[in-house]
Amino acid sequence: MSSDAPNDPEILAHVQKFWEGRKPSSPIYQFLLDDIKLTYASKGIVRARLPLTNKHVNTHGGIHGSVSATLIDFIGGIAIAAWDNRSKTGVSTDIHISYQSSAKDGDVIEIEGKAGKVGGTLAFTTATIWKVVDDEPGPIVATGSHTKFVKI
Repeated sequence: MSSDAPNDPEILAHVQKFWEGRKPSSPIYQFLLDDIKLTYASKGIVRARLPLTNKHVNTHGGIHGSVSATLIDFIGGIAIAAWDNRSKTGVSTDIHISYQSSAKDGDVIEIEGKAGKVGGTLAFTTATIWKVVDDEPGPIVATGSHTKFVKI
């Protein structure tokens, strides 16, 4: 489920700085992802954890689909930033999500993003969201792919 590459402190510091610079200009990220913590980074791979609250769930009490979509968008951009320490990660051209299970208020989820290819024009990323159970990866909540136009 997750990468075996060692955590790279320099890449992690870069993506944390990148995220802190982006968050103030994005009201949706400020609202939904204010408590997210980047926990791991290596070339093109990042992980983060988010404790879910009532602002993340739908009327049935499960993680809202729009929250999963926002997380896949977020983690794809961060994975691109981790590819080569870039400061611009482009704009979305498409995003696809498969919802597989749920998580609720009070659960902690982990999100992993991988940049499979970062070219001169497009970047292709994948993402997995899973519930954290006893500090280990638990059931997969959603998987997705995200393509970004990076020639800007």
